[in-house]
Amino acid sequence: MRYLLVIGFGLIAGIIISGGIFAFMVMIGVVPRLIQRTKTAQHILLYENMIMLGGVVSGLSLLSDYFVTGFEWAEVVVGLSYGVYLGCLAVALAEVLNVLPILCRRLKVAKEMPWLMLVLALGKVMGALIYYFVPGFLEFH
Repeated sequence: MRYLLVIGFGLIAGIIISGGIFAFMVMIGVVPRLIQRTKTAQHILLYENMIMLGGVVSGLSLLSDYFVTGFEWAEVVVGLSYGVYLGCLAVALAEVLNVLPILCRRLKVAKEMPWLMLVLALGKVMGALIYYFVPGFLEFH
């Protein structure tokens, strides 16, 4: 009975958290903006299904210790997918909050906004590369 309660609470918590994340994505308009930019409105059902599949697979992957050998190339695909997702989410959030336009106006560098976005993206890439490829980067003494 105790295990059933823990499983039940875990499922309920997961549903609540994933619902909040998906609601947040809808609220800031990540998917509609992505569809608008890529001009792929005819594939809206595919977008919805892939978002749900990604949420389910990501959640299940956290619960499992299963490892498939021979598909090392898939790590690159998954890592790239995570990066694209996080980048879209961060840019959508910044766009909704008008962070970059306000910052550029205040600093009087509105003409250089594309360069600012490029530098921010490169900084994110460099941070990720350092995080993953510098041995001992996160060791605390």
